Amino acid sequence: MRQAIFKRKAVYFLFALLLLIIMVCAGCRSTLSERKEEPVKREDETVGKYYHFEDVRVPRELNYKQSKSFVYETPRFKTGVLLFAKWRLDAESLIDFFNHHMERDNWKLVNSFKGKESILNFSKPDKTCTIKITEKWHGTTEVEIRVGPLGEKKM
Repeated sequence: MRQAIFKRKAVYFLFALLLLIIMVCAGCRSTLSERKEEPVKREDETVGKYYHFEDVRVPRELNYKQSKSFVYETPRFKTGVLLFAKWRLDAESLIDFFNHHMERDNWKLVNSFKGKESILNFSKPDKTCTIKITEKWHGTTEVEIRVGPLGEKKM
């Protein structure tokens, strides 16, 4: 009788253990599928947007000035100047935004100058990007983004 009770408890224990393992695996699977369904950049899409250059994200708060911007494209490269503006926008938060998102898009910070007019210089193996952030006296903050190919070395 004692062995029958022991066997029954062992069966119940194994059943409970198996049920627990199935529940844990099902929970992990749904978490993984949720992660796969949600693109990594979903959070960033609400924060910023790409204009003409697929690797230079711009904060959504900035207003694109198309009449003062231009892009030149050939089969070998794309270059251009994009101008944005916004009234009452903190330049320091813009600097933090660009430093963070440019690094995420595989740009390397070459140097930066901070002041009433701040300049951030970034590079990739084949191109450069200069971001100039200017606080105007009347409260507007302007952002000028220049992207171009990296000059070829002369021998």
